[in-house]
Amino acid sequence: MRRALLEEVRPLLEEPSALEVLAGRTPGSEAVTAVISHNVRPGRERDYTRWQERVRRAEERFPGFLGFEAFAPVPGVQPHWVVMTRFDTREHLEDWFASDTRRKLLDEGRDCVLDYDVRTVKSAFGGWFRFGGGAGQGAPPNWKQAMCVLLALYPTVMVLNLTVGRVLTGAHLPLYLVLFISNVLSVTMLTWVLMPLVNRAFAAWLRPGVPRSFLANAAGAFVILLCFALSIAVFGVITR
Repeated sequence: MRRALLEEVRPLLEEPSALEVLAGRTPGSEAVTAVISHNVRPGRERDYTRWQERVRRAEERFPGFLGFEAFAPVPGVQPHWVVMTRFDTREHLEDWFASDTRRKLLDEGRDCVLDYDVRTVKSAFGGWFRFGGGAGQGAPPNWKQAMCVLLALYPTVMVLNLTVGRVLTGAHLPLYLVLFISNVLSVTMLTWVLMPLVNRAFAAWLRPGVPRSFLANAAGAFVILLCFALSIAVFGVITR
């Protein structure tokens, strides 16, 4: 099949085709993409493309950079210029967003851009971690999200098992129905009660786009580990 297709295309080629085998880097599961749309001032499109090329060269020098793509408007379909930039982890993307290099480039491009919007793609529990809009705003790193979700989930599940679970089991409901009702209640409590409280309590540690030292991140993680230990101790006493 391939040989026949090559024979068909041979008259269209000035030189014999060459086979190139390329080995690329496969993005990890933590890779994250920022999608940035720009409303460019009329007549400044050429300045905009030159500015975006400077942005791309700057991004390439930052750790974790995976790729950069720019897309021109499509008449009648997409009125904005769209840029997609990809990093291997959310932490590396946030480092770029918070960098002085990017801040200076944004100042340089202000004259050719009317406004812009930034969205980040891929987050394990993004709907539970919102800290307002603005450039570079997204969700915290996945490991922080996981720790905070567990902090709220464990006591929720324990309380429901000790209360509603016992009532439903005592009513001789089948196990699959008991688990479904418990899951509905736990998700409801997490979404509208507990996760907003956790967000407020740890906002200084969770808020994305804010540069933090290793010690600051470690201190926040240590506090949550202490909360884990306290929860386990409390429910250990209650269930004895």
